Amino acid sequence: MKKARRFRAPTTWGPQIDPRETSKVIEFNDVAALETALSARDVAAVLAEPAMTNIGIIHPEPGYHDALRAMTRKYGTYLIIDETHTICTGPGGYTASFGLQPDFLTLGKPLAGGVPVAVYGFTEEVSQAFAAKLAVDDADVGGIGGTLAGNALSIAAMKATLQHVLTDEFYARAVKLQEQFTAGVEGVIAEYNLPWIVKRLGNRSEYWFRPTPPKNGGEAHAAVDPELDRYMHLFALNRGILMTPFHNMALISPETTQADVDYHTKVFREAVVSLFGS
Repeated sequence: MKKARRFRAPTTWGPQIDPRETSKVIEFNDVAALETALSARDVAAVLAEPAMTNIGIIHPEPGYHDALRAMTRKYGTYLIIDETHTICTGPGGYTASFGLQPDFLTLGKPLAGGVPVAVYGFTEEVSQAFAAKLAVDDADVGGIGGTLAGNALSIAAMKATLQHVLTDEFYARAVKLQEQFTAGVEGVIAEYNLPWIVKRLGNRSEYWFRPTPPKNGGEAHAAVDPELDRYMHLFALNRGILMTPFHNMALISPETTQADVDYHTKVFREAVVSLFGS
């Protein structure tokens, strides 16, 4: 079993305490590594995306979430699911779509259409544990409150986003368009017999320059081609398409149309032709 490496990004200061002293890192989808990490019973909580999204889209393998939930309970470890990116799955994110049962759930930036806001939730059991420890008078200085927490602008923006943007109707339309976006890219890949893949999660798709879906971040990282990434982004940008920075990723917004999807397929094919010939 290969041990994952922990490190600080070169452009960040990092926390006051080196995370290498307080955390364990394992590869996604590695149930054996998960049990090894938890079996010492010194892990307070597991923090995980339900599907990986920061190194392309990596789906959990069948049974992974069942094992994750069972092992965290077995070893007395809380399970925190981060839906900040995976809210693209549908209303309620991956957790609602696939019936996950975390102890904590967190969700950040998409909720207020660009205005800084975040929410979190937890089970009744966790709520009771908090209530037994927290002093009500200290609630505004305990790291979950403050002078800017829950301000009127953030709450109004979040309410408008949830009522008028992230609706069932939007997701139904966006997922259908994203399926067509994915099919368009896959069609070009098949036409030119390229060793590339496209992965989709709800209304989010990413293409990746490897022949088979990666099972974890290590496999995905090994396939990163910075020059090809930059070329594909710049080719698209020069033709009016701004792909998400740091990813070959597209999200379907409320303003995205079928014509936009078809235009991306056309530009993607032109990029491939420019690289490999007609």
